[in-house]
Amino acid sequence: MSRYREPQPKSSPYITAEGAARLKAEYDQLWRVRRPEVVRALSAAAAEGDRSENAEYIYRKKELREIDRRVHYLQMRIPDLKVVDAAPGDPSKVFFGAWIDVADDAGVEHRYRIVGADEIDPPRGYISIDSPLARALLKRSEGDVVKVALPGGESELELLAVRYGASP
Repeated sequence: MSRYREPQPKSSPYITAEGAARLKAEYDQLWRVRRPEVVRALSAAAAEGDRSENAEYIYRKKELREIDRRVHYLQMRIPDLKVVDAAPGDPSKVFFGAWIDVADDAGVEHRYRIVGADEIDPPRGYISIDSPLARALLKRSEGDVVKVALPGGESELELLAVRYGASP
């Protein structure tokens, strides 16, 4: 058994203006505030002596690695992102940034917003443009019925509403 894993497919480079601002703020907070704090704590822990049994030193090194990993990811990802902040030419159809209301087979209504891969937030209803649900709904209009292959099985959804802009 090998440890090799297939690389993940590259996600779409699109992001909303709010998502881009949030990522830049996260990068600034990690680089300017959090990382210097951890480096100071790591230096203080290293000065205490025997590092092999120093739990504070081991913890701070791990924390610094995690911060550096995230900073590196953000440094590579942010320049590649394309901010989408304008409504599409046909606002009656589903495109990136749309707020959509759908009804499932049982008649239960759900509200989603189609966003970039870096903004996914299921409790808020933010789904990735790369998700099966978003792909099935792209370029559809109100009243369309769509069959979607979801992890729980195939489902039929009716598109009730499409809106753009701030949260409805």
